[in-house]
Amino acid sequence: MAWKMPLMLTGVVLGACAMTEAPTLPVTSQSQIPLLKVDSQRVIPQTQSEITLSFAPVVKQAAPAVVNIYTKKVVERRVSPFAGDPFFERFFQDMFPQGQRRQRKIENSLGSGVILDASGIVVSNHHVVAGADEITVVLQDRREYQGRVIFADKESDLAVVQLDGAADLPTLALRDSNTLEVGDLVLAIGNPFGVGQTVTSGIISALARGRESRRGTGFFIQTDAPINPGNSGGALVDMEGRLVGVNTAILSRSGGSNGIGFAVPANLVAKVVNSARAGNSELVRPWLGVAGQAVTGEIASSLGLSTPIGLLVEDVHPAGAIAKAEIKRRDIITALDGEPVNTMQELEFRAATRTLGSKSTITLLRNGAESSRQITLSAAPETPARDQRDLARGDGLPGLKVVNVNPAVIDQYNLRLSTKGVLVLQTQGPARRVGLRRGDLIRSVDGNTVGRVSALIEQLRKTSGDTVLEVERKGRVGKVSYRR
Repeated sequence: MAWKMPLMLTGVVLGACAMTEAPTLPVTSQSQIPLLKVDSQRVIPQTQSEITLSFAPVVKQAAPAVVNIYTKKVVERRVSPFAGDPFFERFFQDMFPQGQRRQRKIENSLGSGVILDASGIVVSNHHVVAGADEITVVLQDRREYQGRVIFADKESDLAVVQLDGAADLPTLALRDSNTLEVGDLVLAIGNPFGVGQTVTSGIISALARGRESRRGTGFFIQTDAPINPGNSGGALVDMEGRLVGVNTAILSRSGGSNGIGFAVPANLVAKVVNSARAGNSELVRPWLGVAGQAVTGEIASSLGLSTPIGLLVEDVHPAGAIAKAEIKRRDIITALDGEPVNTMQELEFRAATRTLGSKSTITLLRNGAESSRQITLSAAPETPARDQRDLARGDGLPGLKVVNVNPAVIDQYNLRLSTKGVLVLQTQGPARRVGLRRGDLIRSVDGNTVGRVSALIEQLRKTSGDTVLEVERKGRVGKVSYRR
């Protein structure tokens, strides 16, 4: 099977800032972390004395709740018995795998975190604490605690750490990040380069910045407050010392701050922490079942709009909340619960901060007329059942792991809404040698359509001699031929 698919990559890498089963949380007096609203009016400094005011009172209030996080990870790697001898390393490294030994190596990394509950609940970045065997958290007053991860969400790059034996710790309040505006002053507090806690100042330089992620739900606050390696998980606070975001990444070619940093908005932080406090093991996001693109000037002109606004609906899944609300292709979604929507990342972020089972209002334009629809937020359904299987030798193609495509699988693997059939999750051994790859969709076996895992296995068991699989890969259809 041969696909001619040239791979072309271009762009800028967004790097993480860090250097490098969830037990139930203790009962607290508050069931959920609140988001504080603020007056929408902004005051512009009028006098020289106002312009030269110090940030010291804000730092004194916020800094005690920002912690330094040190992690250790024990990594085992195989070491050749000929290690250190250039001659034997070159000529015999693959000849004696049974002689290999394992070497234990300790990897250290550092980052930052924010205390959000006096009982020792700390939020940080997932990439700061992921896979750590030991977590040490150091407060500003030099107190040290051992921590353990009780909740992690890789997609949002957030994790919640419980400090052992902690009580009556300083905390930060969370501000409703939807009230932020470009130009608002902020401070970034963290532990850059492991030098200890530092504070940098800047402004909110942009809102609703998207960042590539598996589900496409990257949605960040952009700031020019200097953020460097080690700041990951630290606090981005406003001028009243309230948390508006958790620093998570920088845009850099050198590894240092270039004045473009990103923070996870406080609204999503609150959702993750509240999920942890509720004893959940993962963050389940509402699934809307919609795909769309930002309305450009050209699209606006073709639709008769005076200005580009909103998200043009390109596709809907019949099982999604959008389709159930009778929102159709070519409709333009402009807001969710009154909050503006202009990109898919923005829509998915707005939905991700809502509670499953709650109702939201979609504002849309259809043929130039504005209307609204009420939707019920729910998780992506598992219908039909996944029926995930690892094929064995008697199944006709050993080494193949497959699953039925359903809305939950579409959401998890970021597939097109129209995707159907059997998805390849993993290949090894014979399945890999015939040319199948992770992410392939198997459509037929020897001309017989297979829409479910059970049908695929049934057809593979019947094959003998030359076998032909019709496979879709990245939107293109080809054939895989092999002799059984």
